Amino acid sequence: MYKRKIESVLQSWLESPSHKPLVVKGVRQCGKTSSVVDFAQRHFKNVVYLDFREHPDYKKFFTPNLEVDAIIMRITAALPSVEIEAGETCFVFDEIQDCPRARGSLKYFHLDGRFEVMCTGSLLGVNGYKSAEEEAEASIPVGFEDIVDMYPMDFEEWLWANGIRSVHFDYLRKCLESEIPVEDALHERFRELLHQYVVVGGMPEVVSTFMETKQIGKVLAVQRRIVDEYKADMVKYAPSADKSRIRECFESIPAQLSREYKKFSYTVVRPGGRGRDYSGSLQWIEDAGIIRRCYNTEITELPLDGHRIRSEFKVFMADIGLLVSMLEDGTQSSILQGDLLSYNGAITENLVADILGKMGRKLYYFHKDGGVELDFLMRYRGRCTPVECKATTGNAKSMRTILTHPEKYHVASALKLGDYNTGRSGQLLTLPLYMTFMLTEV
Repeated sequence: MYKRKIESVLQSWLESPSHKPLVVKGVRQCGKTSSVVDFAQRHFKNVVYLDFREHPDYKKFFTPNLEVDAIIMRITAALPSVEIEAGETCFVFDEIQDCPRARGSLKYFHLDGRFEVMCTGSLLGVNGYKSAEEEAEASIPVGFEDIVDMYPMDFEEWLWANGIRSVHFDYLRKCLESEIPVEDALHERFRELLHQYVVVGGMPEVVSTFMETKQIGKVLAVQRRIVDEYKADMVKYAPSADKSRIRECFESIPAQLSREYKKFSYTVVRPGGRGRDYSGSLQWIEDAGIIRRCYNTEITELPLDGHRIRSEFKVFMADIGLLVSMLEDGTQSSILQGDLLSYNGAITENLVADILGKMGRKLYYFHKDGGVELDFLMRYRGRCTPVECKATTGNAKSMRTILTHPEKYHVASALKLGDYNTGRSGQLLTLPLYMTFMLTEV
C-alpha cells in the first residue's frame, strides 16, 4: 500500500478532542476504502466493517430505529464473529451513500460517544443518486459529522511511490526558492517520472498495475475499465431524463480540450446543444468528482473567485491518466518520449489542472476576445499570478502583453511551466512542469 496524504488527515481527526464521526468522500476508486480500513486496523482493537454496496442487506441493521444499542444487537445477531467493545471499536461504513439511514445514525453514534465511526462515500449529494424512497428517509446529520475530501494520488504521492526521498524534495525546494537550475541527473529523472505520471495518473489500482508490470497495455485496460464504470454509474444513478446527456457531456471532454480555445461549448456535445439543456448534466459529472471546471475571469486581479465569469469555463478531467486513456492509442508512447504538446496543448493543460486541483486549488484562466489568453491564473505569494504552461509562441505574446501593461492588468510577475529548467528573465520565472506541485504559497 502506498503512502497517502490522507493518513495525516485521519491522524489529525482522531487526535482532535472534539472530533465527530468522519466521512471521507471522493471520486470512486481513489483509494478511500483501503486508506480508511488500514488506518482503523492500526489504531483500534476491533474494526466492524460494513460495505453497503457489496452487501445491500446490511441496510437492515439500521431499521426500524437508529438507537446505537439496537444497531449493535442487529449487527452481532447477523455477524456473530464481530467483537464490539466500548472505547476499543471503530465502525467503518463503506459506500455510505448506498445506506442513507447509516449516515443518519452518525448523529446517534456521536451522542452515544462509546465508539468511533469512519465512513467512505462516492456520489454523495449527486442529484438523482438515491431513489425517491431513500431521499425521503435520508437525513444528513448536519453538525454531527466531519467531512474530508480525498483525491486520486497526486504527483507528490506518485513521487513517494517511486522512491523519491525528503532530501530530493528539499533540494527541489531550494532550487525553487533560489531560482537556480536543477542538476542534470535529477532534472532528467523528474522529467521521466512526470511523463510516466501523465500516462498513469493517480488511480491507485492503475498505479499498482504500472509499478508491478511496467506494461502500458495493462495500465490502459484498468483505466478504461474505470472510465466504463463511471459511464455505468451515469446510466444507473442519474435522473432518467439526464442519463444520455450526462454521458454525452462526459464523452465530449477530449474533443473540448483538443480545440484551440478550450472554453466548454455545448455545441461540441451535440450540434445545436444549449446550456439550458446540458448544464445540469455537467454539474452531475462535477459533483461525482470526475471533472473540474476552470473559470474565466473578468480581470486579472484578486480575489479571483469574485471576478469569475460563471458562464465561461473549461472542463478538465480530475485525473490526467484517465484523460489520456480516452485519447487515441499511441498517445501514451508519444508522451513517454516527451511530447506533451499534442492535442493543442490539452495534455499539458490538463496535467497542470490535475496537479493544482489535487492541491485543493480552484482553477481560473483569463481570455479576452482581443486575443489575450492566459492558461491559468492563481493566487501566489499574495498576488494574482498568470501561469503559462503550453505555449511555444502564441500565449507567450499574451504574457508579454500582460507584463508590459501593469497599469491595465495589475500583474507584477508571472510563471512559465514547461519542459525547461529553472530560471528567471525579468518578471517571468520559468519552472519545469514537475515543480508545479511546489507552488503552495498563497
